[in-house]
Amino acid sequence: MSPSPDRPEWDRYSGVLRIFVMCNALLAFALELAMLVFVAWWALELDLEGWWARLLIALVAVGALVVLWGAFASPKARLPLPVWGTLAVKAVAFGAGTLALWGLGLPAAAIAFAVVAIANTAVATYVRRPR
Repeated sequence: MSPSPDRPEWDRYSGVLRIFVMCNALLAFALELAMLVFVAWWALELDLEGWWARLLIALVAVGALVVLWGAFASPKARLPLPVWGTLAVKAVAFGAGTLALWGLGLPAAAIAFAVVAIANTAVATYVRRPR
């Protein structure tokens, strides 16, 4: 049975496994928000003349990621892709967050973010698979 787009993936599970899948979904949302914050933070810290240029870059970068994620990577994506396509979009988006942290001079945080995002995406992909 494949998951229904109208029902969350944890509806297929019970007990401790259900709680684990719910926590993984919550972590996924937190990672998505963190990715946007990291990219905006990086853009606002660029060495550019004028705050308005940095703000414009931050708005465009975050806006592009929001559109990309909403169109292709969210559970209710407007243009659903095969699994490999969704994973590629998530890799680009989380890669942007990782590179933003690295660019801010936070390599340990960048590596930690990448590892947690990869693990979370792997679990989410597994629990959303058709049965």
